Order: sequence, then structure tokens, then C-alpha cells
Amino acid sequence: MNQMRVLIVDDEEVLRDVLDAVLRREGFDIVTASTGEEALNVLDTEDVDLMILDVMLPGISGIDTLRSVRISNPALPVIVITAFSSIDGAIEAMKQGAFHYIPKPFKNEEVVLTVNKALEQRRLSSENERLKAELSDKFSYSNIIGKSETMRKVFDLIRLAAPSRSNILVQGESGTGKELVAKAIHHASPRARNAFVTVNSGSLPPELLESSLFGHMKGSFTGAIATKRGLFEVADSGSIFLDEIGNINLETQAKLLRVIQEKEFMRLGSVDTIKVDVRIIAATNADLHKLMADSRFREDLYYRLNVITIQLPPLRRRREDIPLLVQHFLQKYSEENKRKVREVTPDAMRILMDHYWPGNVRELENTIERAVVLCTGDRITPELLPDYLRYPMRTDQPAMVVPAEGISLKDAVSNYERTMILQSLELANGVQKRAAELLQVKPSTLNEMMKRLGIHAKSNAAIEDEVAVNE
Repeated sequence: MNQMRVLIVDDEEVLRDVLDAVLRREGFDIVTASTGEEALNVLDTEDVDLMILDVMLPGISGIDTLRSVRISNPALPVIVITAFSSIDGAIEAMKQGAFHYIPKPFKNEEVVLTVNKALEQRRLSSENERLKAELSDKFSYSNIIGKSETMRKVFDLIRLAAPSRSNILVQGESGTGKELVAKAIHHASPRARNAFVTVNSGSLPPELLESSLFGHMKGSFTGAIATKRGLFEVADSGSIFLDEIGNINLETQAKLLRVIQEKEFMRLGSVDTIKVDVRIIAATNADLHKLMADSRFREDLYYRLNVITIQLPPLRRRREDIPLLVQHFLQKYSEENKRKVREVTPDAMRILMDHYWPGNVRELENTIERAVVLCTGDRITPELLPDYLRYPMRTDQPAMVVPAEGISLKDAVSNYERTMILQSLELANGVQKRAAELLQVKPSTLNEMMKRLGIHAKSNAAIEDEVAVNE
């Protein structure tokens, strides 16, 4: 690692020598100047990482020197030193962009601490600028963020697949960004000027899903008071995104297969066929091979949809993308909430990097949005992260120890279930359907467990408080 270079500017030789000795002991490379003019000449000819500047200088004053530095080298951190009698000058220096001021006489430890803090802030700012540059350059594709090898392969596959007419299957855990990929494919295709229609196949009952996809005629069923176009008609010449394709029932699967093979369908209650040209992009977090083995998903439909497969990795398998994603969400939610949050502290970033992220990018996005909303300064600190991130449950030790006097297994299991459910509800912002997905149970099963354990729907703050108590 290269030595950090500090420029000391003071007209008192004794003080320059003291600062020189103190900082050299800490491993810094030192260059000195006795006047403002000399300091500016040094900055013109040498690379410097930080400047310590006396406010009271002969010739060009310390304030004027600082103003010149701010024009020529605005990123250079400057620490001013001043006698108590010239404290107004130090305040003016802070207004001109100095990082901090140290009054004379000073303690050596105070100087070292302040220098290290200033350099750490500069490092964070440089990292922030680098991430911004990466976000606007080669590590972003249509709002999909990533620089990992797996995500670069995804970007390449999108570029190759988008111009074709082939149907595409996007696979990945919940929260990995499957809809973003579908939109990227559509907008990079010749169909970009036409409709992109999203259908959440898992949130609609079979009858309503079929009516939504294919439309219906007036009077075809109770409540059909008018003829309605289906989403396949709306998406004609464009793309339709079928999310959670594994949840479609077999009868609707058969009709979907007909649309793919014949490029035509009939509205409910009609005998007339409607021709369409629609590209299908399907997505699932389910194991379609298992569903086919259980006769719950048609093999012929699978092979029609699975012409090109894009597999999205979970966030835990591309941790190098977390800083980029964090920066992206910081920018997004700072603008939305009119905040000036610029960066995440190293300790907070370490927590984000260490988390398992069962909710993937969606969970990370919710975490950063929450932190930005709660932040009153310009940096995200660990205190702004949810407790379940800061105090994760230990996995390297047994979750429960049986004491000598014994323990109720039923009560212990119930307490563990309660903690897991509360954590999943917090991750899901109180949305029970999403919490059920995180726990890999049916929403009805989660609802029954909540009733049995006396867990009621409540605000996010109440959920967090209860999680903290249980932990």
C-alpha cells in the first residue's frame, strides 16, 4: 500500500517539526511549507493526500490559500490549525470547505485522529465517485446493476436474446429482479415501441387469470356486463411477461400452449379466434422439473417457454455487486425523499456485505430506502440498519441448549417459530404473502401459525420491537 502524503503548512519551524515527527511515526510521508505561496507551488508539482494549514501565515493568508486550493484541488481534505485568539478565522475556513480545525495548543493524539478521519472521508468520497462512474458505465444494463461475472453473463445473454423472436424463461429466487430482466429484453428488442404487459400469474384465481389473459364476451359469466379485451390482445406486436408461471393451473396451461403454437385464442364465451403476435417472457422461482414430475406442469408447455433460459443468481452469490446496488438505491431514494445521503460508512457496509439476503435485491432495496428515510445526516451508519441485520442469529452454535433441569421442547420450538415469523414479517414490511414466500410456506399455513402463536398484523416498528425482544 502506498504511503499517504501530508503537506504541513506553518510559518513556525518548531510546529512544523513537531507535526512532522508525530505523523511520520504513524507511517505518513511528509512534505512541508512555510508560506501559502510555497504550499501552492508544492500542490502544483506533487501529489498530496491531505493538507494541514495554519490560518495565520505571512503573505498569502491561510484563508486565501484555502480558497485557491478549493479551486485547483477541491477533493483535497484540509485541516486548519489556529490559536484560540483567531478562532473566527477557523470558522471562516470551515465555511470555505476545510474538513476540521484544531486549536493550539493541540494534543498529538487529536492530530492523528483528525488526519485519519479526514483521509477516511476522502477514501469514501473517492469510492463513491468510482461507484457512480461504474453505475453510469459498463455495470448497469437497463436498471439492472452488477459487475460480477454471473451478472455480466446475464447482460450478454439479454443482448443476444433480445433481438430474436424466441420465448424466454427467466429463473431465479424471489427478489432477484426477474421483471427487470423481462423489461430489459423487451426494450432492447424490435418490439420496444409496442406494449409490455405484466401478468402476475400467482396472485389471480384461475377463472380471473383466464379472463384477464384471453378476455371475455358480455354475459359469458356472472358479472360479465361488457365485452373485455384480454391482455394477449393488449400485448399484440409487443411482449407479455408471465410472472410466477409455475402457479398456472393445467387448464389455463393448455390454452396458453395453444396461443404459443397457433398464435390464436378465443375469448371466454366466444367461438371466434383472434390472431396475435406476442412474445412471451415467463418467470418462475419454482422448480418446474419437480412440478412436471408431479404432473402439475405440462412438459410441452415447458419446452415451448424454455427456448432461452436466463438464470438469475441470488444476491448472496454475487456479493461484489452489493456496493454498486447500495449506491444505486442511495441515489434513487435520496432524490425521491429530497435527502442528501451520499454514502454508507465502512461499518454499515460491512454489515450489508455479511448478511445472507434471503429476500435478495428487493430486501436490500427496502433496507436502503428505510435507512435513507431515517437518516438525518449525509451518511448511513449501522444504527440506521434494522436490528435483524445488526444482531443476526448465530448459526455457528446450537440454537438452544438443554439445561440440567430440562426444557419444554414444545415451548422452545414455539419460541423459535415465533422469532422466525417475526423476522420474515419485518423483511417483508408486514406483507404476509411475501413473508410466507421467505419461509417457503403457503400464506394460509403462515396465517394459521400466526394465529396459533398469537402474532397479529402490526406496523413495521412494532414488528421490529418484537423481533428485538425475542432475540
